[in-house]
Amino acid sequence: MFDLHELIDEHGVVGAQLAVLADGEITDVAAGVLNAGTRAPVTSDSLFQIASITKVWTATLVQELANEGRIDLDRPVREVLPEFRPGVTPRQLLTHTSGIDGDLFHDTGSGPDAVERFVARLADAEQLFPPGALWSYCNSGFTVLGRIVEVLRDKPFNTVLTERLAVPLGLAVATTYADRTAAHAVGHEDGRPVTDPGPESDWPAGSALAMSARDLLAFARMHLATPAFAAMREPQVSLPDFGHPAAWGLGWELPGYSGGRVIGHHGSNEGLASFLRIAPDSGIAVALLTTGGDASAIFDLVVEALFSARAGVRRPVRPRPPAAPAPVDERFLGTYRSAGHEVVVGKAEQGRVLVDLDDDAREFVALRDDALIAVDEPHTVLVLVGDRWMHFGRAAVRVEEILGDS
Repeated sequence: MFDLHELIDEHGVVGAQLAVLADGEITDVAAGVLNAGTRAPVTSDSLFQIASITKVWTATLVQELANEGRIDLDRPVREVLPEFRPGVTPRQLLTHTSGIDGDLFHDTGSGPDAVERFVARLADAEQLFPPGALWSYCNSGFTVLGRIVEVLRDKPFNTVLTERLAVPLGLAVATTYADRTAAHAVGHEDGRPVTDPGPESDWPAGSALAMSARDLLAFARMHLATPAFAAMREPQVSLPDFGHPAAWGLGWELPGYSGGRVIGHHGSNEGLASFLRIAPDSGIAVALLTTGGDASAIFDLVVEALFSARAGVRRPVRPRPPAAPAPVDERFLGTYRSAGHEVVVGKAEQGRVLVDLDDDAREFVALRDDALIAVDEPHTVLVLVGDRWMHFGRAAVRVEEILGDS
């Protein structure tokens, strides 16, 4: 196991848990503090928000319904939710291909009807592209899936999650902010505790669910041991080409490692970051839960030196800018928007472009005839899809063109 204390000090992480699953057994280590104000230490039993890894839990509840014959993943959602007007299927929601704008966040409180009221506000949600046409990460769609679970189980989402997953597995979880205790990690930004974690009403997408890294791997171990969930690991859709192969299953990310199958997910929420990687063929898995600092740097080390080595797999090589890139084609120029995001691509010198992504302006060069890459690290890749959508994990639709100099 890594010296986690040294790693978090080196990368400014306030607190962390690291757990490893091998030969069916879980080992874990904890380091740092839960809260820079209280200085309460992180232990193996401390709870961290897992953020968007919650989506795999939501997908599991939906897959249970499909296995029971209570839902057909390829029938319209409106057969279960008649008031929901977008013509999409549960499979398209599970695979982020519904076309629904992915970051439509609404604060509908924290009561047992919060998800119901959240989805009511999505009833006429805009679709940025036709269902099934494109992969685009979609928080909103998983809240809809959570509502499907509520309707078919006739219970609030968090009750279903607790009764059908947490309790049978013997896991200690917190499903709402009200469940927090002094044993919970809080988010940290610039070394200071986050006082407002944001609204929690999109529980099925990942707003509040918290647990230890050890318990997260117990959930992963259950997945590997349950043949009825194997379908969730099968590729359903390929992602745009961000410089390495990747696909998506039913809730699971398939990040395109070589040497064997790998599935996983990651999450972030107001100063918290969570990471999960699983090699189903070898039964090796790692979970890293953190608060504050450069958590991604620690995860990169964990993946390369621990997970990849033990599982006999290799992470895809991340793309770098070409040594002599071609000038950027002017068809990239323009403004692209989705809910909560704006990408403005304008001309720069020497055949480059200046990309302002959510008020972060950096120079990009051509990676391919349909893709740009940031000159400086991190080497973010943007893919132009059909000359209409600029893709950075979300698809933003073109709203205007910026004409180049004549």
